[in-house]
Amino acid sequence: MNRVFALGAIVGALVLGGAATAAERTVRLAVDNMYCAACPYIVKQSLSKVTGVEQVIVSFDTKTATVVYDDQKASVDDLTSATKQAGYPSKLIP
Repeated sequence: MNRVFALGAIVGALVLGGAATAAERTVRLAVDNMYCAACPYIVKQSLSKVTGVEQVIVSFDTKTATVVYDDQKASVDDLTSATKQAGYPSKLIP
């Protein structure tokens, strides 16, 4: 019985420990080359395909993209690479 309890405690700690390290991050990217009404859609689609991205809001007026993502599954480099590959280079807004 003690072995079952100990094993359950270890598994529980691993599961909870993994969940505690993941963090939802929100970043804003300055996006270049957005000149028409279709551009924000393309930028949004390219960012949405990145694993770990949960939400994308693209503004044509401010030429920015706000991205909510899981930092255990994606990085800012992944996001900027995705927009660059779609033809819209971007950089993090501090």
